Amino acid sequence: MSDINAIRSAIRDVPDFPTPGVLFKDITPVLADPAHFHTTIRLLAEKIAGTGVTHIAGIEARGFILAAPVAALLGLGFIPIRKKGKLPWKTMSAEYALEYGEATVEIHEDAIRPGEKVAIIDDVLATGGTAAAAVKLLRLCEAEVALAAFLMELTFLDGRKNLPGTRIESLISY
Repeated sequence: MSDINAIRSAIRDVPDFPTPGVLFKDITPVLADPAHFHTTIRLLAEKIAGTGVTHIAGIEARGFILAAPVAALLGLGFIPIRKKGKLPWKTMSAEYALEYGEATVEIHEDAIRPGEKVAIIDDVLATGGTAAAAVKLLRLCEAEVALAAFLMELTFLDGRKNLPGTRIESLISY
């Protein structure tokens, strides 16, 4: 079995979570298995290596779990993009729509210097709202968004349409 197929088989479907009609893709079995977790981090790092990226931005919450170890593995800085009200310094914010609601994310105003290259990492590309908000925030900081990488992509939700001009890398597609 290939690495990707082994990881795919470990992702669990949870029907009607967080709301009725949503089929949630639970990655906690991937994270709990040392081999799957390590392979996921390695494969995401391979998508970013050689791109000239200086920082990895992780989107709260599951994006942190993947982005921070990728940043450490590649010797890069880590930038948290957090839910509204969670960062202690001066922030910029962007609102976005989820497939089941709305939310706001924030970044520290001084999280990155103008012209630096950033890769965004999150667990899933669904409607693309969260990732689009992250791209917006990084561009407000005058950073260059080199790519957005995801463990999985829910292609039926067509989230790529909300990320025009952004290179997208997904390990698994549904």
